[in-house]
This record gives sequence, structure tokens and C-alpha cells, in this order.
Amino acid sequence: MKTMKVGNITIDSNIFTLIAGPCVIESETQVMEVASRMKDITGLLGIPFIFKSSFDKANRTSVSAFRGPGIHEGLRILKRVKDELGVPVVTDIHEPYQARIAAEVVDMLQIPAFLCRQTDLLTAAAETGLPVNIKKAQFLSAKDMKNVITKVEESGNEHILLCERGNTFGYNNLVVDMTSIIEMKKFGYPVVFDATHSVQKPGGNLTSTGGNREYVEHLAKAALAVGADLLFMEVHEDPDNAMSDGPNMVRLDEIEVMLKKLIKVYKAVHDFESISCSN
Repeated sequence: MKTMKVGNITIDSNIFTLIAGPCVIESETQVMEVASRMKDITGLLGIPFIFKSSFDKANRTSVSAFRGPGIHEGLRILKRVKDELGVPVVTDIHEPYQARIAAEVVDMLQIPAFLCRQTDLLTAAAETGLPVNIKKAQFLSAKDMKNVITKVEESGNEHILLCERGNTFGYNNLVVDMTSIIEMKKFGYPVVFDATHSVQKPGGNLTSTGGNREYVEHLAKAALAVGADLLFMEVHEDPDNAMSDGPNMVRLDEIEVMLKKLIKVYKAVHDFESISCSN
């Protein structure tokens, strides 16, 4: 697997790495609280941590849903996380012009699943030179990601991460095919498993997305067992009252216990692979 730097962190297949934060920036106070607490937890557990939150959620179910503070205010807040806490940051972009602006602050750009085939967006992200985390669309197979990868590579950037987040399975439901992780790893780039978006029920609450956070831990364990290199989780201090994606976000006060279990799975898998290779 190709290694790469995201801020001060090296992405390596032998190191459990977490991308986490609230779905959308709700307030500066909230972001600093969650980021600070997550830094403490991951520091205690000895795992690299990349903070994620969005300045805009352009694909909300309802036109009246909260989208975020916007690009300039959102990036100001993310810069504060980076400067004061020393934590690498990542955020979504939805339009090509946003890539260059966001790249002045963040350490990695993220392409939302619905937009992973948008050539202009991929090219703009690639041309910043930053690592690009590309979420596999809910309607694509793992093998279809080869064309997505090629667009970024041919734009001069091989700092690519691929993210599995489930596939559409009927109306308002997703299912995770764990073989997608295995297939995407064959491309030679790190594979991220998005454990919280994978339990979404898109549009399941009519004017908002539903979800079932009780499955997050189980799917994360399964993803690590088949070889996921990083985990992505959206975390919130009070998910039931969150402004976006509440039903599938992990509670901040429950994340430490969950991570301890997941680290054990990750270590067991890698220990087994080391034994197998030595034999």
C-alpha cells in the first residue's frame, strides 16, 4: 500500500488511524470541544487522529436543512483546530472552486460519495497536491473506482485514499459489501471504512436522513477484519439533537470504549497476518 502524509501523520497500513468529528460545523465552541476531546482520547490510546467536519453539506435531504457556516467561516474554525490542537484536518468540497480555497487550510480534501464521478471536482482537488479521500458512491461497485482513481492520477496526484460507505439496497437503505474493501485494496491505495455513513437510511425520515448507530461498532469490526486501513466515524456530543446525520453519529462519551475494542480487532488481524507471512 502507498504511504502518504496527512499533515503530521503518516498513513501506513500497519498503524490504526482514525478520521473523526461532527458531520457539520454547528458552532466554533462545539468543534473545539469535540476536537479537543477526541485528541485526548486518541492520544491516550496511542492512535493517529485526523479531525473532520464540513463547512457545508450541499446534499441535504431538505432545502430547509442546516448546511453549515459556509466556506470562509468554516475554514477559519478548522484552522483554529489545526493551529491550537496540532491536529490535521479534512473537509468536504462540493464544487471545483472550493478546492483551492480549502487547500490553504486543510491537510486533506474529501470528495462526497454522490460526487465521486465529477471530473472537474476530482481534477481541482488533485491539482492542489493534497491527499484526496474519495468516497465510493452508493451506486458504484468497487471496480468502478478504477476510473475515479485514473482521473486523479492523470491530474498529477497519487495521494489518494478510497472510502467505502455502503451501497444503495432498495429504498432508504444501505448495505455494506465487505468484499468492496478487499477489491479496492488491490488498487494499492489506503482504504478507509466510513462506519457511520454506512448505517444511514438516506431520506429515511422523509425530510432528513435516518440511521442506526447501534450497528456502527459491528460494521467497523468487520471492515477491520477484512483489511480496512483507516476508520472514519462521525462523532457528536449529543447526536439526538445534532443538526445533521444525528441518527448515525457516535456519541462522544461512548467513543473511547468503542475504539478500545476496535484497536484489539485491528491488532489481532495484523498479528495474524504477520504470523502467516513468517510461515
